[in-house]
Amino acid sequence: MNSSVSLLESPHPLGQLTLEPRPNRASWQRRYARLVAGVDTVVIVGAVFGAQVFWLGPHRVDVASAPLDYTTVSVGLSLAWLLALAVWGTRQPRVIGYGVGEYRLVLAASVQLFGLVGIAAYLTTADLSRGYFLLSLPLGGAALLLGRMLCRLWLGRRRLSGSMSTRVLLVGSTEENSRVAGELERHPAAGLRVVGAHVLTRNPAGSTWTEEDATRLSQALSEFDADSVLVSGGAALDANDIRRIGWGLHPGRQHLIVAVNLTDVAGPRLHTRPVAGLPLVHIETPQFSAAQRVMKRAFDIVCSGTLILLLSPVLAVIALLVRASGPGRVLYRQERVGQGGEHFGMLKFRSMIDGADARLQELLASQGREGSPLFKIDNDPRITPVGRWLRKYSLDELPQLFNVLGGQMSLVGPRPQRDAEVEFYDDDAHRRLMVRPGMSGLWQVSGRSALAWDDAIRLDLFYVENWSLVGDVAILLRTFKAVFAPGSTAH
Repeated sequence: MNSSVSLLESPHPLGQLTLEPRPNRASWQRRYARLVAGVDTVVIVGAVFGAQVFWLGPHRVDVASAPLDYTTVSVGLSLAWLLALAVWGTRQPRVIGYGVGEYRLVLAASVQLFGLVGIAAYLTTADLSRGYFLLSLPLGGAALLLGRMLCRLWLGRRRLSGSMSTRVLLVGSTEENSRVAGELERHPAAGLRVVGAHVLTRNPAGSTWTEEDATRLSQALSEFDADSVLVSGGAALDANDIRRIGWGLHPGRQHLIVAVNLTDVAGPRLHTRPVAGLPLVHIETPQFSAAQRVMKRAFDIVCSGTLILLLSPVLAVIALLVRASGPGRVLYRQERVGQGGEHFGMLKFRSMIDGADARLQELLASQGREGSPLFKIDNDPRITPVGRWLRKYSLDELPQLFNVLGGQMSLVGPRPQRDAEVEFYDDDAHRRLMVRPGMSGLWQVSGRSALAWDDAIRLDLFYVENWSLVGDVAILLRTFKAVFAPGSTAH
């Protein structure tokens, strides 16, 4: 087996990164876990005691049928809540900082703790105030999730600057290393920073991992200051090779990561199960049960109805502004392709001049985009000044809340597209139509108008294959951030 060690091309010179002083991996992970634990403590104490003061008042109140007061109950509940978060592993290094698994564990720990407290109160006949009890859970649960999100924002900014990340050395063929490096570079928040590559080429004789390879890898780990080895694929390595690589790493300080040759599969669908010494990976088939559909629809009805009531003054003001912007209707109705290929009229506030659709093909041709699947026009002259402002902050999309309430759309899902865009779909892309289209979606919060067609389709397929209600909530929260801080990719 021939091998060589190289630096991968990157927007940041990887050779310079090896010279940066870097704290021990375990050091920054413990520091971040302490930060999260501190935020959890502040949030839980504030939520529990806040619910006590709000519901029962600032004075001492005894619990009926029990020899203790509510201050003692609040102290015990706060400690039990913190213990539940620790027992459920919500601050484990492999959980915090990336993905929705952390949020699921936080919610599961919180709900089950309150279930146990309710059972304990019933068995001991302690008559806890229902208002105090029921106010603490939703208030504390929502605040915990918000606190974790703020911690992630801080961690993400640090990781964008290159700190608080695992420094990874790739091992594999050139093609495998490039593929994995490209995916990791697109997701810096994952915390895996590629600093170099150990390139392998299997020769026709099929020779395996040698002492020379092990020596080169050890030198590369030291030279690049890497703390993890990521085997990027199996084209140049077999199972024994990977095992020998693991044997050569320093226990506790250096870690072995193996990239399974799967893409766009979320963690909840993956389950590892060792059988007869084989680390088998079980992948659940995407399924949309009746319970999931009912839950998602109920979420859409409640949230869209609430938002329509709360935003009704905003909708009225925007309607007046659109009316004053020029001739044409206030609401623009455009036919889009929805779930199962069904057509529906998607509502928007008019953001263009009257008769703008008639000029679309002319403008696409002038910019050389008549064969492009995404009908986006740079510096579109048809947009009114009011419409440009509405589009920047996505306010023109608000009437789609009525589409959501009516069942043609969902709050979160693949963006509904036109017939002409659907004609570009291949067999894989047609899976977008398995679910209701959404007002917001994964690709909108991942780059908005800056994403290419293939990237947008890939993100939509990832959403369809890995849907969860927690994931929808996370996307909605990212949507609010994208609306209030739209950046340069909003058009």
